[in-house]
Amino acid sequence: MKNSKTGWIFLGLCLFLGMSSLGYLLGDAAIRFKEYERTVTVKGLSEREYKTDIVIWPIQFTAASNDLAEMYRSIDRSTEKIRAFIKSAGIPDAEISFSSPAITDKLAQQYGDQSRAEFRYTASQIVTVYSGDIDTVRTLMGKLSELGKQGIVFSGGNYQAQTEYIFSRLNEVKPGMIEEATRAAREVAEKFAADSESRLGKIRSASQGQFSISERDKNNPHIKKVRVVSTVAYYLSD
Repeated sequence: MKNSKTGWIFLGLCLFLGMSSLGYLLGDAAIRFKEYERTVTVKGLSEREYKTDIVIWPIQFTAASNDLAEMYRSIDRSTEKIRAFIKSAGIPDAEISFSSPAITDKLAQQYGDQSRAEFRYTASQIVTVYSGDIDTVRTLMGKLSELGKQGIVFSGGNYQAQTEYIFSRLNEVKPGMIEEATRAAREVAEKFAADSESRLGKIRSASQGQFSISERDKNNPHIKKVRVVSTVAYYLSD
């Protein structure tokens, strides 16, 4: 009986010591895990300027006449003058396109008093330049008044006549910009770790923001600002 009682005491002591050790180990693991979960989340920016590589330049002009046939001849003459003007700068025919003329017969319009209209017919047409020679096209833009002196009436300000600059090399610059943004994020994280007397650990998570492309300023739409922000979370340790 005495031996049995002693055995139960010994068994209970072993269980107590085992549970205590297990509790200590679990507690220590929890503390260590909690310490390991300390993180800092930072953002890194990469922003660069690039010159565009494609320009789409629509040249819209108008004509008016009371004689429909004469108006068409006027459109053809103006179109040829514009084409010759563009080609004189070395722009090939393959980069020049022409829209069909849009004709308005004011007499046939259902609404409005057209009795005082000076011309019955009005027309507009667009000559479009699609080129990768940005500098040459921009030089031509500055000389467009030379055609105006030849009697061509240009119109603009609407959506169809807006010049468009395209930056098509985004895939080429993406890797370098992502690397730059990630490096900038790490520099911020290292500074935070040093200030908090911690050590910077491995990356817990990272996400890349969307690339954005915008004009550098209104006066230089052919220069684009490309921007991306990377968000990175790092582990911290003492």
